[in-house]
Amino acid sequence: MDNCLDKIQHPIYALTGIIADELGVEAYAVGGVVRDVFLNRNSKDIDIVVVGSGIEVAKAVAEAISPSLKVNVYKTFGTASFPYQDIVVEFVGARKESYQADSRNPIVEDGTLQDDLNRRDFTINTLAIALNGTHKGKLIDVFHGVEDIKNKMIRTPLDPDITFSDDPLRMMRAVRFASQLNFTITPETLQSIKRNVNRLEIITIERVVEEFNKILLSSKPSIGINLLAETGLLKQFLPQVLSLKGIDYIEGKGHKDNYFHTLEVVDKIALVNNNLWLVWSALLHDIAKPATKRFDKQIGWTFYGHEVVGARMAETIFKRLKLPANEKLRYVKKLINLHLRPIALVEDHITDSAIRRLLFDAGDDIDDLMLLCDADITSKNPEKVRMFLRNFEKVREKLKEIEEKDKIRNWQPPVDGALIMETFGLTPSKPVGIIKTAIREAILDGKIENNYKAAYQLMLQEGEKLGLKQK
Repeated sequence: MDNCLDKIQHPIYALTGIIADELGVEAYAVGGVVRDVFLNRNSKDIDIVVVGSGIEVAKAVAEAISPSLKVNVYKTFGTASFPYQDIVVEFVGARKESYQADSRNPIVEDGTLQDDLNRRDFTINTLAIALNGTHKGKLIDVFHGVEDIKNKMIRTPLDPDITFSDDPLRMMRAVRFASQLNFTITPETLQSIKRNVNRLEIITIERVVEEFNKILLSSKPSIGINLLAETGLLKQFLPQVLSLKGIDYIEGKGHKDNYFHTLEVVDKIALVNNNLWLVWSALLHDIAKPATKRFDKQIGWTFYGHEVVGARMAETIFKRLKLPANEKLRYVKKLINLHLRPIALVEDHITDSAIRRLLFDAGDDIDDLMLLCDADITSKNPEKVRMFLRNFEKVREKLKEIEEKDKIRNWQPPVDGALIMETFGLTPSKPVGIIKTAIREAILDGKIENNYKAAYQLMLQEGEKLGLKQK
């Protein structure tokens, strides 16, 4: 490419080039935006390295855009940033870094462009484009990053042991790029990750999980998960997934390898949905199978209650990984708890009552639950898969029919606790709960209609059974 600036057309680059010439410094576009030129991907990254003061250039560029534009300055690292057209533009002075063994916080010094490229994580991210001067538009590729992009390779610009020891999060990033881009990590880089895997301990769990979430959102997460398992990284923060590996045999009877089954389910979800928490639900849906595995001489291997135990394990995992302990966790626990219910409906007679209960328990998450159930069918027998999917379609038809008729999704019984207490002169107490439960169960079982009149009449009957009198 004669002039690479043609490939990164954004007004900020031209303006930065003009300002850099006025200040007598060199400025370069670096990192993701340059890499993505060669990957034919759109990039929203705007990272600019200045051989000189990045802060001074950032302030001058921001002033030229608008005197009121606020610049965020981080003097310790010689960086500055500001928002522009829905993008955060970041400027940094070229620097070199050195590290101590017990910390990933670098000692930072001013450096050359070469120093700055040396400290970057992978060769594909060492590409730079000159924004000003006599070599304006020139591609800087000192580590053959373009060649590695063409060959789909992930490797470090310098000794990988130094790169990963300095910043252990780069090991997670190597796997993330391999998963997102479907690239291969070079053998020497992979071996270095295995050697340095324990260094991940000095990284906060939040930053590790941030990278892991990006792996889960890649188009085929199993690539990244398998690499995390192979290198030992997964054992550092999510060993429960590794416990799914392997097949046990007793009396010639074995069970499926739940690790590979789980990865297949995760990949199938990733193909049709980009909801991170649905992917987490897929990852953890069978997480309790090792804990609940039993052998029965008549029927073989069983995993009774793994959905209930799995939901409890999910809560423990979320807490340890500092994932959201709010509606996201409730959503994941709900899907794990319910993921066998539609299959049970397929195997049994599909009754209106069972459908009502499923709709009531799943609420607005019923469609995601059915996606998870579809993905959970991973038999190597194509006819068996087709049979289950056809039966799931019958469940969906019945769900639609009951939903239209009974409006059960996110439903609350037409008689609530407040009315029960008012009718019988009660305070919050056990009889109120007994009556509420009786009304809810009667409607879900189809014993009474889902309306106020029928529910009120049943309330009076249940109150009479408990010896209660109306006020």
